[in-house]
Amino acid sequence: MRLVGGPLAAWQQRNGEATIPHCIEQLDVSGVLDNFRRLLGESDAEFRGLVFADSDLYKVIEAVAWEIARTRTRAFDSWLDDVIALVARVQEPSGYVDTWIQGVAPEKKFAALEWTHEMYVAGHLIQAAVALVRAAGRTDLLDVARRLADLLVERFGPGGEDRICGHPEIETALVELYRLTGERTYLDLASRMIDLRGHGLLPAGSLGAHYFQDHRPVRESTAAVGHAVRQLYLNAGVTDVFVETGDDSLLRAMDAQWNSAHDRKMYLSGAFGSRHRDEAFGDDYELPSERAYAETCATVADLLWTWRMLLADGGAGTARYAETIEREVHNALAAAVDATGTRFFYANPLQQRRDHHSEENAPRERAPWYVCACCPPNIARTVAQLSAYVATVTDGALWLHQLADAEIDLPAELGTGTVRMVTGYPADGRVEIRVEGDVVPGAELSVRIPGWSPRSTLVGPDGPRECGGDGYARAPLEPGARYVLDLDLTPRLTTAHHRVDALRGAVAVERGPVVYCVEQADLDAPFDVDDLAVLPAPITVGERDTLVLRCRVINAADGLYGPDTATEFGDEHAVTAIPFSTWGNRAPGPMRVWLPRAPRGGLQ
Repeated sequence: MRLVGGPLAAWQQRNGEATIPHCIEQLDVSGVLDNFRRLLGESDAEFRGLVFADSDLYKVIEAVAWEIARTRTRAFDSWLDDVIALVARVQEPSGYVDTWIQGVAPEKKFAALEWTHEMYVAGHLIQAAVALVRAAGRTDLLDVARRLADLLVERFGPGGEDRICGHPEIETALVELYRLTGERTYLDLASRMIDLRGHGLLPAGSLGAHYFQDHRPVRESTAAVGHAVRQLYLNAGVTDVFVETGDDSLLRAMDAQWNSAHDRKMYLSGAFGSRHRDEAFGDDYELPSERAYAETCATVADLLWTWRMLLADGGAGTARYAETIEREVHNALAAAVDATGTRFFYANPLQQRRDHHSEENAPRERAPWYVCACCPPNIARTVAQLSAYVATVTDGALWLHQLADAEIDLPAELGTGTVRMVTGYPADGRVEIRVEGDVVPGAELSVRIPGWSPRSTLVGPDGPRECGGDGYARAPLEPGARYVLDLDLTPRLTTAHHRVDALRGAVAVERGPVVYCVEQADLDAPFDVDDLAVLPAPITVGERDTLVLRCRVINAADGLYGPDTATEFGDEHAVTAIPFSTWGNRAPGPMRVWLPRAPRGGLQ
């Protein structure tokens, strides 16, 4: 599968040309590579970064692997040679490798798993190694990863210590290693890590057991709680284990968890986490815009989990999984990186006030790197493999989950041809699907019809095909055939559930899968983005993907509080809205996704 045009293909190209090289540079600037060199006597620098800084390197290696798979580039070969050799030389004979433990606190080796992140770091090493084998056939890092995984199996596998990592990630990595090697002990260890969680094995500390998802056994935990990234990484691993073992009790828990996270705790942008203190999910419907933490890594983690939930349904399933991925990719994930591909948001609020107080991981504008640099390399590895989320093949059918300008080579079970999607989506709602080459008789095409365009049909050689109950329209996949999908991209106003107290009386603007915002940069003085209210009037499409809203200025009485009759609405004005994914590219400043709703004739 290849993204060949449109915004996603352009993003992948920018990722390969700018983001990945930037991340490689920052590994030296931030001290990550020196942390390895100092253990070999090749650097006299002090250890820099957080205890899990090694994982930054492994995620960048994974990003490079998927870029090799996408383009067959050889530009990173020499760098890979150097850094993989560096990791291998640091690895102990036992298989252990973790520069913070080895160089700073050797007495803590496997002794404080609630905070040392040792298995989390190991998980990213394993995933990078698996990606390199799949993308380039390269096994040198796999040799390192297997020695480390074998150590974990020996120490924590069946009959070993009852211990778990404070930060889930190892679970899904072990399943991926099992899939690659066929070594059952890796899958068994992943299952054991899941079975042990929720039994109070981690010292809770001031943040409590919920923070670690250690408050309740996985099969009994039906609500997304605690540190958002940890919960979502855990769920990805649990879903992986279900796929390999068929344990329905795990899938039932994941169904409940998915509903909890997406029906009651997801931001409109596809972001997660409403609390800064512990980077955590809040209560149901606790979704404040200006205090949204909405960590970039949480969106990445949910994308990974949601894709696995789609695959758990046999690669088909219902459209809700694919639509969630679409929302995340076009909004929260896209907003986390700037137009140059070299500056990033860690936290992604849906509102920024004029007097926004910057925090280390919630600055007013994107930063080139962070002390806790988990998000930039996570973006790099995710964007490099975006094409993998476009389609699946199952039960004699090609399922198109993401609508994008792309080419899909048919597997042997469906034929020897290519399916080509031609579209300017999401700016353009027309999607043309062409089938080139041979197709086996009886093959089927299933195309997702977005929920915001419910009356759209897939028109093929035998006429229109309606959307089914699962959100997909089906038609025979025929050689030489042409199918057309015309989607309704009329801009629309969106409201939140009435229990989201922070958003009562407010609306957001969407067009297709894209969430819009109003940015102070588009307002002339003396208008302020925080004083605008949207009229229930038609929204028009402007230039360069902008929308034009009809708004009134709110003229409030003096004082923080006043009588109910004190608010008045001023004159009507045209206001430009831009895709949320592009905010902050011109200058830091106020921005809002949700705006109060104004009555047409004034206060009523």
